[in-house]
Amino acid sequence: MRRKMSWTVCVALVTALVLAGCTNAQKEATQAAVNAAQSALDATASEAEKYVPEQLQAAQSALRNAEDALAKGDYQAALKAAQDALGKAKDLPPAVAAKKEELKKSWDALNETVTKYLDSVKGKLDAYSRSAHLPEGMDKTKLAEAKEEYARLKKQWGEASADAARGALEDARKKASILKDQLLQLMDKLGIKINQ
Repeated sequence: MRRKMSWTVCVALVTALVLAGCTNAQKEATQAAVNAAQSALDATASEAEKYVPEQLQAAQSALRNAEDALAKGDYQAALKAAQDALGKAKDLPPAVAAKKEELKKSWDALNETVTKYLDSVKGKLDAYSRSAHLPEGMDKTKLAEAKEEYARLKKQWGEASADAARGALEDARKKASILKDQLLQLMDKLGIKINQ
């Protein structure tokens, strides 16, 4: 009887050691997957935060789920969440590139339009300044105000262009959109017709 009990204890001990070894290996593999997902996120986080913050948040959420499941010892759920986070992290660079391209196209169109509008306003202001006769509704005070407005808009355009040059296309695009609207108002005051 004693021999049978000792044999049973021995089998139970070996089984426990095998299971512990398997659990440890599973934990290490899951931790490696979580680390890989974290590294992938770290590599793209700064650009993704600027251009695709929603996608970055989804990847970070998946990583948090993996870390939580790992902490609870649910290695299967942790591995699945880590793989999800890694997949989402790998989707970030192409999404960032697409967003950058979209912003660049938008900026290029605004750049062309705003530059054209600024040139039109400058030409009209120069023509009015050289002329002894101002058109109806325009006097020297209104002309001076228009020149000040043009100078302010030209300065803001320089700031928007500087933003674009340093890669802050979203900021540059927002500023350019506002400037475009303000230029349209000034062009209307000056009687400039827009050919779009």
